[in-house]
Amino acid sequence: MSNPRNYQTEAIIIKKTKLGEADRILTLFTPHLGKIQAVAKGVRRPKSKLAGHLELLTHSLVSLARGHNLDVITGSQTINGFLLLKSDLWLTSCALYLAELVNQFTADHQENYSLFQLLLATMQRLEQPGNNELLLRYFEVHLLSEAGYRPQLHQCVVCHTTLQPMTNTFSSSAGGVLCPECGEDQSMASPLSVNALKVLRLLQSDDYPTVSRLKIDSSLARELDEVLRDYLRYLLEREIKSVAWLDTLRKQMREKTLLPELSTAREDTG
Repeated sequence: MSNPRNYQTEAIIIKKTKLGEADRILTLFTPHLGKIQAVAKGVRRPKSKLAGHLELLTHSLVSLARGHNLDVITGSQTINGFLLLKSDLWLTSCALYLAELVNQFTADHQENYSLFQLLLATMQRLEQPGNNELLLRYFEVHLLSEAGYRPQLHQCVVCHTTLQPMTNTFSSSAGGVLCPECGEDQSMASPLSVNALKVLRLLQSDDYPTVSRLKIDSSLARELDEVLRDYLRYLLEREIKSVAWLDTLRKQMREKTLLPELSTAREDTG
């Protein structure tokens, strides 16, 4: 039985590319059709009725007609525009990072309902108070599992012995943690502290409400970020474009928080 010419699907818009003078090619991540690309004709015109419903990082109900090469978007209705997320530069940048990871780790037309739900839930959580850095790490760990790259965190990936509570090493090429003895032969492996391994295991095995209660200092947060960043980079064989922008924003936010402290210190010593 052939597919109907017209169909509807929920979708999160994860990428957009200009096409011609007024059109766009949109990359849509859907719950049951996976990642699809479609043309939004005339969407860049000022009076386009579709434009507001097809913005990047919007959750919409999209109507499409099948085409020869790319399907054509014939209608759209916003389910969640994520206005709070889009009104904050840091939150927007975090969401764009999520979208880039989903785009890079998924193939076209491969259903992954769990990953769709993970992306949607993470975007919703970004609009709520909480530790955004921990939320990003949770998303990364579960994205890896959904994409088939779940790291081994309980046994040494080389000798398969149970990992002991000591400094081990994480090897991106091996796909997980090595015991100290096996780690000696891995020049590209990075040291992994006891606390970092504990947090990675918790991120991997527990739900987010449980994970969100964790209190992590800046040193441990950096270690987790570096380990997962290296693993993602190794798997993709390229840099993740939005990471550099996130790093810039992190630096700016740290400087802003330091400025009032420096001003107070000068007043106290003046």
